[in-house]
Amino acid sequence: MTTSTMKGVYPILVTPFDQDSQIDEESLHRLIEFNLEAGVHGLGVALGSEVYKLTEAERAWMTRVVVDQVAGRVPVVINTGANGTDLAVHYSRMAHENGADALMVLPPSFFPAGAEEVLAYYRAISEAVPLPIFIQDVGASPISAGLARRLAEECEWVRYIKVESFPVVEKVAAMSAEAGDVLTVFGGAGGGYFIEEMRRGSVGTMPFCTQPEAFVEIWNCVRAGDELGAWQTFNRYLVPIARLSAQGAGLFHGVHKEILVHRGVIRTSVVRAPAASMDPFTRGELKVLLEELYPDGNE
Repeated sequence: MTTSTMKGVYPILVTPFDQDSQIDEESLHRLIEFNLEAGVHGLGVALGSEVYKLTEAERAWMTRVVVDQVAGRVPVVINTGANGTDLAVHYSRMAHENGADALMVLPPSFFPAGAEEVLAYYRAISEAVPLPIFIQDVGASPISAGLARRLAEECEWVRYIKVESFPVVEKVAAMSAEAGDVLTVFGGAGGGYFIEEMRRGSVGTMPFCTQPEAFVEIWNCVRAGDELGAWQTFNRYLVPIARLSAQGAGLFHGVHKEILVHRGVIRTSVVRAPAASMDPFTRGELKVLLEELYPDGNE
């Protein structure tokens, strides 16, 4: 599809698993449609999808399933970052072959690379695959505004940046001011700073996929100048969940899968091992919270 300039709410899909930790295709189809029906502007398969726990065949299969079901209704962004340049190029070609509309690429993080190595890494991907690239600015390998600008100026397909290294809000402001003329800025970090990011130049967010209607409502409110309405939705639906899920990345997946089970979208909350699990107190608190937010499940 023609992506033009991507903007808006681009939830990152979780990967639903059955009790044997195999991908649950039926739940995946429901999850995709659940988000599309909420009015999202794009979809992503990325770290929140546990891509680092998927086999290569599963990565390719999941990309194709999402692309086929979306059928051009919104852009599909696939995470193809890796710790090796050749592997990142391989994943990027695979995403392109399976119909992705854009790539999201985090820099090498196992042994963080210097600026020139990062530049060579993105240049290799840009030269190999003719798809728009989101730089993923994450805590393990943060990207400065100056380096982001160089990447956009020297790599043809680097067009976007997803900012989620802390302090996120200040980073979005700096990125917009110093590189906003060559890069389109998105927020990340679960959408936890969505409103502040939009006020500082972000044109979208890549949040979790469990409450898409709330994120779309916030997006619409901010664009209509109704910041009070945006905050009311944010504080009512998103803050309570964020407080529980922000206790750790491993816990994040389990919390959000439990929400999707409660809402009748996926069948299990299985997270592939190794993974943190909620203690009985947290699980009980989440249950009470979901019964208050969504008393009839998916409403």
